[in-house]
Amino acid sequence: MSKHAILIIDMLNDFADPKGALYCPNNRKIIPTLQKLIEWVRNRNAQGNDDVRLIFIQEAHRVGDADFKVRPVHSIKGTWGSEFIEELLPEDGEYIVQKRRHSAFAHTDLDLYLREEHIDTVVVTGTWTNVCVRSSASDALYYAYKVVTLSDACQSKTDELHENGLKDLSIFTKVMTVDDYINAWEEGYDPWEGAGDVANKVK
Repeated sequence: MSKHAILIIDMLNDFADPKGALYCPNNRKIIPTLQKLIEWVRNRNAQGNDDVRLIFIQEAHRVGDADFKVRPVHSIKGTWGSEFIEELLPEDGEYIVQKRRHSAFAHTDLDLYLREEHIDTVVVTGTWTNVCVRSSASDALYYAYKVVTLSDACQSKTDELHENGLKDLSIFTKVMTVDDYINAWEEGYDPWEGAGDVANKVK
C-alpha cells in the first residue's frame, strides 16, 4: 500500500504574515485549504491510519546565509520570521524539517526520514509554487519518490508565477486539488495515478 508524506512548505511569518520580510499576500488564500487538509490527515491518524503523514518544512537560515546574496534577509533561525504562522502550527509528534535552501531535501534529513517510514510518495504544498515547492518536488523525483502537487494548497507572489510553477510541475508530478486528493483516498485509489506528461503534451 502506498504511503504519502504531505510537505507543508514554509508557511512562516516571513512569508505569510503582512509584517513578514518576504510577505506573499496570496499565501493568505491557501490557509483555509491547508487547514482542511491538515485536519483530514490528523483525523485519519487519530483513527490509526498512518499511510498519510504531515511534515512541516521550516526555512531557518543562519546569519549571513549565502541565500541572502540573491534574496532579502528572511527567516533567520530562532526569530519570529522563521516561526510557523499561528493558523498552521505543527502538533506534537508531527515531524519538522529545517532547511537553508529552496528544496526541503537540500542538506536535510528529509530523505532519511521518508525511507525510515517507508514512504513512497511526496505531496507538496505551501509557499512559492515556482521556487521552494517546485525545488522540493524536483528533488523528490531525483530521489525516486512519486510526487503529487496540490494546486490549491500552494501559492506564489503573483497568480502568473503560481500558474507557471504549476505548468512546470505538471511535467513530472500529479497536479490536483485538495478535494480531488482526499476523494481519491476515500474512494480507494492512489491519487498519484496519471501523473506527469508521458505523452509530451505540455506546452
